[in-house]
Amino acid sequence: MKLAVFSAKPYDKVYLTQARASASLDAANTGVEIELAYHDFALSAETASLAAGASAICVFVNDALGEDVLTWLHGLGVRAVLLRCAGYNNVDLEAAARLGLFVANVPSYSPEAVAEFAVALVQTLNRNTHRAYNRVREANFSLDGLLGRTLHGRTVGVVGTGRIGVAFARIMKGFGCELLAYDPFPNDEFARYGAYTTLDDLLARADIVSLHCPLTDGTRHIMNEATLGRMKQGAMLVNTSRGGLIDTRAVIAALKARHLGGLALDVYEHESAFFYDDHSGTIIQDDDLMRLTTFHNVLVCGHQAFFTEEALREIADVTLRNLADFVHGRECKNSLVQPARDQDQGAAAPITRARRDTVPIRI
Repeated sequence: MKLAVFSAKPYDKVYLTQARASASLDAANTGVEIELAYHDFALSAETASLAAGASAICVFVNDALGEDVLTWLHGLGVRAVLLRCAGYNNVDLEAAARLGLFVANVPSYSPEAVAEFAVALVQTLNRNTHRAYNRVREANFSLDGLLGRTLHGRTVGVVGTGRIGVAFARIMKGFGCELLAYDPFPNDEFARYGAYTTLDDLLARADIVSLHCPLTDGTRHIMNEATLGRMKQGAMLVNTSRGGLIDTRAVIAALKARHLGGLALDVYEHESAFFYDDHSGTIIQDDDLMRLTTFHNVLVCGHQAFFTEEALREIADVTLRNLADFVHGRECKNSLVQPARDQDQGAAAPITRARRDTVPIRI
């Protein structure tokens, strides 16, 4: 069996190759020899043909798996789609179910990794350590313009209290912050650190708002002109979840109006054209992204919050275990769809296990 891995970076190859040896996928256990075929480029309608000969593919957050691509892959003989990430908004799950494709993700991988990075962004932006670093390299030891605020006693709003949101809340509680949260699906664990409230109340009271919810039709642009306007004057907004949660042009306007005190992004709604690749020798045509980089109170990183040794190891292990479930024909706890049965057996309607209209998927 051939597994085609798209958007494969050097670190993906290292950890997937290591996981391959310990995932019960050797020929002695399955009767099937697994071949890993790595492709550096993303999966799209233009590159889908490279999956020819593969029974399964492995993809990442910026690979495109719309109905057209899934149909093409099915025609090539692909029967399994393995997401080495938690998010699945780039996959047409209904189409996958109709085609009878196995689709599974990695619903949780080292939530502390993302939570810790979110805190790092907060502290960097709050205490201006990024600006201080650059000044000292030029022998400028002036403190003017580097004034920050003590986190102890500040109010922090957490939008989305899945595993990452709760991990972030736990850390911020350690700083002595007051925690508020908004989530249509309350998590009992968060009650140890703070209280739930409405989104409007959270925005009006929080000095720092951190987004930790998945991207669905209901959460797309949850931070827009109206909600940004409800934020406390001078508050900080942090997003380490999905870029589409923020209306970029609205947030630029809030920064220019000095209503928003700071913005820290590890994700961007149009990141797929840029993130994970080196564009330092080209002219970037995205004016909104480039405008964000001109603000002194904005941090933009390249979707690296997950990027720790522990997280990469767990992502690779779970991805290959999902493949093992597919190979063995076992029930997979991380499956996102229940494909329709073979039509000759009187097929039931395909079932999508992951719901898009709400926020139940804990990330």
